[in-house]
Amino acid sequence: MDNKIKAVIFDVGGVLALGKFVKIKGKKRRAVHEYISQKIGISVDQWFDSIDYFYPKAIEGKISEKKTLDKISKNLNINKNKLKNIIIQAYKKNFIQNKRLYSFAFNLKKQGYKIAVLSNQWYFSKKAIIFPRYMKKFNVVVISCDVGMRKPNPKIYKMIIKKLKLSPRETIFIDDFILNIQPAKKLGMKTILFKNNNQLFRDLKKFNL
Repeated sequence: MDNKIKAVIFDVGGVLALGKFVKIKGKKRRAVHEYISQKIGISVDQWFDSIDYFYPKAIEGKISEKKTLDKISKNLNINKNKLKNIIIQAYKKNFIQNKRLYSFAFNLKKQGYKIAVLSNQWYFSKKAIIFPRYMKKFNVVVISCDVGMRKPNPKIYKMIIKKLKLSPRETIFIDDFILNIQPAKKLGMKTILFKNNNQLFRDLKKFNL
């Protein structure tokens, strides 16, 4: 095993769970939001307006699941349970589990590497795309809504490094957003910007993985 790299840290949304995208007004956005707005019968802009304050707070766990649901359902004048089901279904239908990458990760663990998850999720996406049967196989799992902070806050990267009991230079962090890659790089972690599985595996070979 390469002595320098001892752990690989994976993002979920866009890496271990691959999301569909749509173009809205020339902008590339996750299809999950388009799905929700259509099911509710509003525009995507109206959907974003209704969650504008509560969504980022929920991702950071700064507002409870109940309060998040209460506030958004009130904004939209929709039944809370109906809204919750629509949001969860939206994530389930617009993300697919990257089974090839999960298999690769679990194989790394068999080889003696530590594997970890570092993901930004709010309560509803967590229920839909964070699968306990997969997560229990990772050495460390850090989900933003559970720990009160989110990427790209440097503190969340420091948290996972501490939990892994490693130095930053002994880890590789994989994410599909450059904004989330930058703090990891500044801390001294090796980083890979994920585009697809084949590209990732090519890049990992540079680290003898």
